[in-house]
Amino acid sequence: MPTPLNVLIIEDSDDDVLLIKRALRQGGYTPHLSKVELPCTMLAALSAQKWDVIISDYSLPNFSGLAALELLKKCALDIPFIIVSGAIGEDVAVRAMKAGAHDYILKSSLARLAPAISREIQEAEVRRDRKKLEERLTYLSMHDPLTGLFNRAYFAAELERLNDPLFAPVGMIVGDLDGLKLINDTWGHQSGDSLLKAAAGILTANSPPNTIVTRIGGDEFVILLPNATLQSLEVLSRRITKSVDAYNLSTPLAEGIVLSISLGFALADSYPASLQDVFKSADNNMYREKLHRSQSNRSAIVQTAMKLLEARDFITEGHGDRLQQLVARMGMLLRLPENRITDLKLLAQFHDIGKVGIPDHILFKPGKLTVEEFNQMKRHSEIGFRIAHASPDLSIIADYILKHHEWWNGTGYPMGLTAENIPLECRILSIADAYDAMTSDRPYRKALSHTQATCELRRFAGIQFDPDLIEPFVEIVEKQH
Repeated sequence: MPTPLNVLIIEDSDDDVLLIKRALRQGGYTPHLSKVELPCTMLAALSAQKWDVIISDYSLPNFSGLAALELLKKCALDIPFIIVSGAIGEDVAVRAMKAGAHDYILKSSLARLAPAISREIQEAEVRRDRKKLEERLTYLSMHDPLTGLFNRAYFAAELERLNDPLFAPVGMIVGDLDGLKLINDTWGHQSGDSLLKAAAGILTANSPPNTIVTRIGGDEFVILLPNATLQSLEVLSRRITKSVDAYNLSTPLAEGIVLSISLGFALADSYPASLQDVFKSADNNMYREKLHRSQSNRSAIVQTAMKLLEARDFITEGHGDRLQQLVARMGMLLRLPENRITDLKLLAQFHDIGKVGIPDHILFKPGKLTVEEFNQMKRHSEIGFRIAHASPDLSIIADYILKHHEWWNGTGYPMGLTAENIPLECRILSIADAYDAMTSDRPYRKALSHTQATCELRRFAGIQFDPDLIEPFVEIVEKQH
């Protein structure tokens, strides 16, 4: 089946056009020819449609093949260009090839035309593919793959380029995503990546056209502003902050995560100036801002996690309150100091905060968990540790949250601690937590009686539970009943 071929032909002889058309048909093409004779009509044709090949006579009354080549170069189009001429010397042919022609063919040898076009079209496709690959590699070398922003290497190159009086004074805004590590550890990297993309979008949308927005590290962004003023830096920072607030109101994120960016800016107050020093100043200002808001941000994350747990954990409604009463009574029975009883009550309330990072289909599964699901469930101790460790309000019990599923005989998780290597607070909570779980209704079983539950506690004394704490605990719950 003949191959369609769009041909732009630069020729003043209609007879020669017919000969070329016939040669192309004989060579297996269905040619669609458009003839031009002047530079202006060639430019109009190039902008009007795509061409598979350009065939040009070497010399025309008001145009030439070499002039046509120059026009093609200025248009930056990679189209096979073949000169077909009635009489052309070797020196002229060499000059044409050096100027950019892909081939030259005598009009007396038109049988060569179709094979030459086929070859040059294939080579043009190879060149285009290579160019796309080179452009892609260049793009990747300069851009962050997650956000599409310029990367640290590009940022470093821009610092050198902008160190020029033409761009002075240069300003910088450094932005850092608050709590990214905690969000990654608690809710997973997919949530963290969503926040990074959202931050990149906000920074780009609010930045003027002449600025350069970059992501230079895991959670750090820098905006470079040529010909800046302190006022323009301050205005842009305020605009970004307002956009972040608007984003949080209009875009509810998964699991209630909030986007928060600490910003700091600095201006090169003279030229020449070290732009690295300007960056350090902006970075320091950003960290001062982060320090001011860090405690409230972390507390907000903890509060969000607890609200989510309360909303999700319908299985254990009132569980935290009952546990606080049980562990407090155990602490008093053991004559623990008031500060340790306070820690015990805090642990009873927050020990399962890490469950916020466990999928609902595992957390609320009515039947027995698979090995894989149980391994995922076990992560809640470590997730809870990270949340608590990052919060000034809970850091004192972070270690207890990590170890509250350790067993007396060393078969617990996540560390496999044994006996008194497990903190006393964890040993107390373990017994109280198990008792309350056994005496509460679950979707897959009815609550055990008080007697049945205490029998189970005694059965697992020395295995799961501290054997010296079982009888004191039973004494407490016996009085309660």
